[in-house]
Amino acid sequence: MPHPSLINGFSKLTKAQQRRLIYDSIGSDLNNEQLSQFDVASEQLQQTMDNFSENTVANFPLPFGVAPNVLVNGRNYLVPMVIEESSVVAAASSAAKFWFSRGGFQAEVVAAEKLGQLHFRWNGKPERRAALLPRLEARLRQSTAHLTERMEARGGGVLGLTWKHLPAVAPDYYQLLVSFNTQDSMGANFINTILEEYGNQLTKWIACSTDLSDDEREVEIIMAILSNYTPNCIVRAWVMADIEAMQVAGSGIDAHEFSRKFELAVKIATEDPYRAVTHNKGIMNGVDAVVLATGNDFRAVEASVNAYAARDGQYRSLSRCEISTGQFLFELSLPLALGTVGGLTKLHPLANFSLDLLGRPKATELMEIVAATGLAQNFAALRSLVTTGIQKGHMKMHLQNILQSLDANECQRREAVSHFAERTVSHHAVKAFLNASKE
Repeated sequence: MPHPSLINGFSKLTKAQQRRLIYDSIGSDLNNEQLSQFDVASEQLQQTMDNFSENTVANFPLPFGVAPNVLVNGRNYLVPMVIEESSVVAAASSAAKFWFSRGGFQAEVVAAEKLGQLHFRWNGKPERRAALLPRLEARLRQSTAHLTERMEARGGGVLGLTWKHLPAVAPDYYQLLVSFNTQDSMGANFINTILEEYGNQLTKWIACSTDLSDDEREVEIIMAILSNYTPNCIVRAWVMADIEAMQVAGSGIDAHEFSRKFELAVKIATEDPYRAVTHNKGIMNGVDAVVLATGNDFRAVEASVNAYAARDGQYRSLSRCEISTGQFLFELSLPLALGTVGGLTKLHPLANFSLDLLGRPKATELMEIVAATGLAQNFAALRSLVTTGIQKGHMKMHLQNILQSLDANECQRREAVSHFAERTVSHHAVKAFLNASKE
């Protein structure tokens, strides 16, 4: 179960203490078998990885971090994040702690519909589609009943079909746009299997249907494939507080000034695509990190989210900020097609562990957690940008990377962290400090 109270000083714990807290939070004993999933050099993990892809000559490890205190709809999560970029996990954790005492994040799944397409060419008359679709749909549903039975028993299945004509592609080009509910699975294999069978049945129906004339018997199936654009699989996350509660310690500005600058920064990202891309990339730092940690398809999520950001013809911010009647509202809406069963979610030991850490959420709950983490990351980035600047925090985290590249030992690392606590970090400055310390 998620940890019930605020965790202070998680980043200052030793790795062993952090793991102990994590295992305690999910009610699990810390044993050698469970610890082995963190060992990237284990033979068992290598065998597992070899089955995921072809020509596997090695693994490519990425840091597996945890952001504590992510309070979503009243539940407190330790959120797994897989990402290599300095300061992302720290920033998300800081934002989560900020909002923890202000009610945390709220989130809701607005819709959970996924889409697939059967693309084909047909020599019939376009105006006949409306009359023919009901009989075609009945045949398609009946012919795939054996494939949809189990999904329907879980509350999912095929939701509806639309027959579209797109003459800009070709005068005789059509598609069936099919909507699905795949419950807790991402559903790619389910969707593609149904669509391919629809293609087989469409060919048979056109060949022998009494609803068609002899000059409407030509059909060519082009392809059957899911769409990674899911504008009807939407999750919304938001935070709200009195403006008086928006004081940021050490910022040098009061709560009203901070809120005003923050709102303006979001409006800039709404109207300026150059800023919007970087703004949304910050959101996806949080989103992708959790998507990857849970074994979901972050490339599909990225593609869908960026299409959604440009849905009105201009690329815009995914988040929105509004100040009204003394209230600060910051919210985010984005399409997220995720799964918590099947695929890598079970096969990858750390993806499986991530879902344990989150309390084995349903797909809709995972959508809410991911959206909240993206919003936390966005808040943290904007908070820095309109106050101290982005480089102060980022370069403090980057200091460790610089020290590693310069082969600093543990003693030099500790001295460098102390030295640069109130100084500007740069590769040149760190190298000069290390050289001076050797003299």
